[in-house]
Amino acid sequence: MRYRKDIDGLRAMAVIPVLFFHTNLGYFKGGFVGVDVFFVISGFLITSIIYNQILINQFSFIDFYERRFRRILPAFFFVVALTFPFAYKLMLST
Repeated sequence: MRYRKDIDGLRAMAVIPVLFFHTNLGYFKGGFVGVDVFFVISGFLITSIIYNQILINQFSFIDFYERRFRRILPAFFFVVALTFPFAYKLMLST
């Protein structure tokens, strides 16, 4: 699948309601809409990739999950390493 700027624009627009929701100002209570839109866009992209690979007989579950893990796990471990000291201190404080 070729790169599409319009989808990046939609992703950016989906993040805005979430950011407003997390400001806790009370003006915007629909942050979940941005999350829903983001999930729909991600589902579209992932499904398009899988569909195109199936069409050319190159789809593999192992390759698919390996790509997901390589993309998600570095950010996951970074966040865990960053938050672990704070969580540890918070959980042990009485």
